[in-house]
Amino acid sequence: MNKTERFYKIEVLIRSRGGVSFETLLDELEVSRATLKRDLQYLRERMDAPIVYDRHDNLYRFEDGGSAGGEVSHQLPGVWFSETEIHALLTMHQLIAGLDSGGVLGRHLQPLQDKLNSMLGTGESASRELMKRVKIVNPARRAVPGRWFESVGSALLTRRRLDLSYFSRGRKTESQRIVSPQRLLHYRNTWYLDAWCHSSEGLRRFAMDAVRSARLLDQRAKDVSLKTVEAELDGGYGIFSGHKLSWATLQFTPETALWVAQEEWHPKQEQREMADGSLQLKLPYADATELIMDILRHGPQVKVLSPASLVKQVSERLREAASRYDA
Repeated sequence: MNKTERFYKIEVLIRSRGGVSFETLLDELEVSRATLKRDLQYLRERMDAPIVYDRHDNLYRFEDGGSAGGEVSHQLPGVWFSETEIHALLTMHQLIAGLDSGGVLGRHLQPLQDKLNSMLGTGESASRELMKRVKIVNPARRAVPGRWFESVGSALLTRRRLDLSYFSRGRKTESQRIVSPQRLLHYRNTWYLDAWCHSSEGLRRFAMDAVRSARLLDQRAKDVSLKTVEAELDGGYGIFSGHKLSWATLQFTPETALWVAQEEWHPKQEQREMADGSLQLKLPYADATELIMDILRHGPQVKVLSPASLVKQVSERLREAASRYDA
C-alpha cells in the first residue's frame, strides 16, 4: 500500500467509524508505528485534516468542522502528486509565468502554487529558492495587455464572439472586426488568436499585441473544426498562412548540419544527410517572409537550392544587406 492509499484509508476509517485507535490503524494499514505517526502528522500539517486525539476514549477522531449535525467538512483532494511530480509542476508554473501576459495566467494559477507548496511542505522562501533554479528567457517578447487577454480567453472558452479593434502593421491602419475565436497560439514569444473573421468571411490569425480593444459580445461564436483550422493555418512554414504551398530545399554545411539535424522546422519536413556530411532539408511554406528570415540567420552556412523564386529572394536580401557595409 503506497502513501496515497494509506492517507485515503485513514480518512475513510475515521469517517466511517467516528473514531479509530492507533492500534487499529496499525493493523488495518500494516505499517510501522513510526510510519503511521508520520502519516498522521502529514495529514494534519500539510493537508489540513482536522484529526485530533481523544485521550478519554483513546481514539483518533475528526474535530467538529462547525457544520450542522457536527459533520466534518474536510475532504482529501481528488488528485495527489509525488514530490518529484510537485517539483515538475512548480517548474511548469515558472514556465507559464515566462509566457504570461500582464500577469493574467499567474494570478489565476497562484492558488494552485500555494497548494503545491503546502503539499511539498515548503515555505514561501523555499519555493522562491526553487524557482531561482529555473530561468525562462524570452527575447523579443511582445506583451499583451491583461484586460484584452482575459477578454479573448473568456470568449474562447464560452464560445462567444468578439468585437476587436485591430492594428495592421503592414498597412498601418486600424480596423474593427467581429470575430469568432477558435484557438490561442503561442509562437516565438508572441500570442496569436486564430479566429473566424465575419468581415472577410474566413479564418484569420491576429497578433494579440496588435489588439487595441476587445469587447465580448452576446452572440454565439461560429464553430470551425480544429482540423479545418489546422489545415488552413498550419500548413506552411512559420506563422504566415496560405492555401498554396511551395516546397523549399535548403542545404546546410557539415558544421551546421549537426545542429539543424536535431531541429524541427516543420512537422512535414524531409531531411537527407549527404555523403560529405552536409544536410538537405525540404519543407513546405505558403509565405516566404519568415522562412527567409531564418535562412538569413544561418548566413553562409546554408544555400537555397529551390525553388528559383526563393533563391532569387534570398540572394537579393543578402546583396542588399552587404551593400550597407560597402562604404
